[in-house]
Amino acid sequence: MNRGLIRKFENLVQLRGACRQLRTLSCRKVYRAQWKPVQSSAHPVWSILLYPQSWQKDKLISIAFSQCRHLATKEETKKKKKKVPLTKGEVEIRQKMTVEELAQAMGKDVDHIYEALLYTDVDLGSLEPDSVLYEDHIKLIVKKSGMKYKSAKLKEEKERENTDAVKRPPADPAVLTPRPPVVTILGHVDHGKTTLLDSLRKTQVASMEAGGITQHIGAFLVHLPSGEKITFLDTPGHAAFSAMRARGTHVTDIVILVVAAEDGVMQQTIESIQHAKNAGVPLILAINKCDKPEADPERVKKELLVHDVVCEEFGGDVQAVNISALKGENLMVLAEATVALAEMLELKADSTGLVEGTVIESRKDKGKGPVTTAIIQRGTLRKGCVLVSGKTWAKVRFMFDENGKAIDAASPGIPVEIMGWKEVPSAGDEILEVESEQRAREVVAWRTYVEQQEKMKRDVEVIEAKQKEHRMEYEQKQKQLAHLSWRQRKAALYKANKHLMFSKPKERTDTDENVLSVIVKGDVDGSVEAILNILDSYDADSECKLDIIHFGMGDISETDISLAEAFNGVVFGFSVKANESIKQLAAKKKIKIKLHNIIYKLIEDLKDELNSRLPPAVVENTIGEASVLDIFSVTVGKNKVPVAGCRVQKGLLDKRMKFKLIRNRDVIWKGSLSSLKHHKDDVQVIKMGMDCGLSLDDSIEFNIGDEIICYEEKEVQQTTSWDPGF
Repeated sequence: MNRGLIRKFENLVQLRGACRQLRTLSCRKVYRAQWKPVQSSAHPVWSILLYPQSWQKDKLISIAFSQCRHLATKEETKKKKKKVPLTKGEVEIRQKMTVEELAQAMGKDVDHIYEALLYTDVDLGSLEPDSVLYEDHIKLIVKKSGMKYKSAKLKEEKERENTDAVKRPPADPAVLTPRPPVVTILGHVDHGKTTLLDSLRKTQVASMEAGGITQHIGAFLVHLPSGEKITFLDTPGHAAFSAMRARGTHVTDIVILVVAAEDGVMQQTIESIQHAKNAGVPLILAINKCDKPEADPERVKKELLVHDVVCEEFGGDVQAVNISALKGENLMVLAEATVALAEMLELKADSTGLVEGTVIESRKDKGKGPVTTAIIQRGTLRKGCVLVSGKTWAKVRFMFDENGKAIDAASPGIPVEIMGWKEVPSAGDEILEVESEQRAREVVAWRTYVEQQEKMKRDVEVIEAKQKEHRMEYEQKQKQLAHLSWRQRKAALYKANKHLMFSKPKERTDTDENVLSVIVKGDVDGSVEAILNILDSYDADSECKLDIIHFGMGDISETDISLAEAFNGVVFGFSVKANESIKQLAAKKKIKIKLHNIIYKLIEDLKDELNSRLPPAVVENTIGEASVLDIFSVTVGKNKVPVAGCRVQKGLLDKRMKFKLIRNRDVIWKGSLSSLKHHKDDVQVIKMGMDCGLSLDDSIEFNIGDEIICYEEKEVQQTTSWDPGF
């Protein structure tokens, strides 16, 4: 009984809803009211009428009422107008609004903004919802939408307080104490710089260097028999490491210029002299390899006069010492000359207070993490000190000397290896000690903020330049369409730009095969810097584009392989390793890993990869040459075919090869011969000195004196025109 009553009630509710819909439809014109649709239910009315089910009463009522459209009276409409802001009216605009922000401010969707910009100079293909709009374009969009705009009140942004760390003021001369001189050894590659340092330290550094060529800056403290200490920086002499040599001279007190007695002044010798002059550092000349029979120290001294390096015997102030680093001859004389010059310079430093120094080299060690080699210039570095360098900081966990021995303190002029960095700082960055970790974070945050602000300024400049370029293109297009009526002009612009409405977000489709994507990994920051400096000189993009997709320090990782796979690239490693699992993964994904320990071999390998990406060039190889001595014609069927009577002057004519007709040094025709005869006999080859008659495929008319060239085409692998400079 109850179930029957429930079903009757359900039917009445549904019937009532249907009646209300019909009544509101009929009264729509009379009351001039608005219809407001409500989101439809997943269960239509008709499905309920046909298949009534025993649902709960509240659910049935909600379903029935969800199908109804209610009639909004004038009073309800006024109330709702107060709650919901009008889309038409004033739009509050501001500078650097994005497409999405403007659409929200106008109460429109993003497509509306695209449509409004369809006939403007904006490049719709590069426009994204987060793209920043030019102020003129914002105003134009608002006007086209039938709205008014007003400028938003700019909130005065408080100028951020500078929280950067800076050097301390100069110390009181009374607290200064003597410090060891920092001496940088400069010179051309393979002139014996590292061997000289070996002899001074009684170690074998050179034997550990790849190919006997120094690849990094090495900082070493040398104890002389006299008790004096000298800090030596052994810089690379290879052409690729110019930035390292420049960095070495900026933290040094004295430069020892090593020149081989048999080679004389070379390219990197001149560059080293220039680095020393720019840094204002005094020179000591060490003429090495004087034990060789072909050594000529006097020639070296005279060659250096051209570069304003005047030795004492010529009336200058540069000490010159003839040495043999390999045999250890006159090394103490060189050391005494260095100590004497250091005494004249009166090198002193403040060993108290906050530490100041310079990063000489940095790397990421597998066991130690980020590690730096630094020269302390002020203060005394101890464990627990909080340091800031560039956009990273460190709490010193451990310190090591050049032999890997742990030390507790490092005073001014002492080279030290520092552990505890959060990230790897860049070589050449300044090191400053701060009071606490919180202060270090403030400094890093400020430096990051400054870098972001500078980047934003550069980005704005690029955007404005791009907008100017698009505006010029737009004006040019308008001039081209100036002769059309406004209707024809609108139609032409719409036809040209309508495809852009359906291509957002713009997807990058790079199908250029002549692209070499590379990943560069190095053992230390300076090595990566040197390689990138070389790659920056690449100037053959027209032949093959060189794209550096990633660079960093450390061994080859799985991430590097994944990146290389995504970009179809090659991984180049310098003084790093790739374990077996990485090699197997690379082989599986067909990714090349190129590992090198000598920089010029890495660059040569890179050039080979570039060459392999270049398309082969077609080269014409001349086989024979003949001169046209007479002209006559032969009737073949109903046609007259011109025939040239020729004599072979060079090589031979082979009918199977290609031929070209040259007249007055211009190529008139290229193709194949239709016939080649000798004494009325068809032949394949005519040798030098023989006469023949020939006709061409295209019935070309001959002139006496024309040249017939027989040649073959060969594909030759092109080589890149890029010259890295060594």
